[in-house]
Amino acid sequence: MIDLRRTSRYYYLRLKRLQGTPHSLAMGAAIGAAIGITPTLPLHTIMIICITLILRVNTIAGIILAAIISNPLTFLPQYWLAWRIGDWIFPDRLDWQRIRQVVELLHQQSLVDGLHTISRLSFDAILVLMTGGVILAVPTGLVTYFLTLGFFRKIQKKRQQKHLLN
Repeated sequence: MIDLRRTSRYYYLRLKRLQGTPHSLAMGAAIGAAIGITPTLPLHTIMIICITLILRVNTIAGIILAAIISNPLTFLPQYWLAWRIGDWIFPDRLDWQRIRQVVELLHQQSLVDGLHTISRLSFDAILVLMTGGVILAVPTGLVTYFLTLGFFRKIQKKRQQKHLLN
């Protein structure tokens, strides 16, 4: 059984120990959260690395936040929500049963097999899921940025005070 307190503490300490400016750390975290909530499961890490390197922000913060946002406990709710939003915009193009089968396959496959599974989805399926995912990603990224910016500023302030005392 997963001990949520222990897992939460682990991620808290991982984030707390990251080095960098609060803006760089928060931007990396926001990018990771935004990508992590999109239905691009086998590509999350690759996308986070590419975007954070291009923007010159903290990559590790992005990967950690993506792991918090997108994990085996959250895959189905995320895909369901992306589908509901996408289906609201593009009605009746994709049914939930098909998505559920794809998510179960992706969870069991390697990166290459996952990409092959995604490539077999129809244009309608990709359109519905990605539309919903992008709509979810924007507020998720914004909220994550501001929450983590405050978190990292607080840590930076504590480090500076500790440094002044020594």
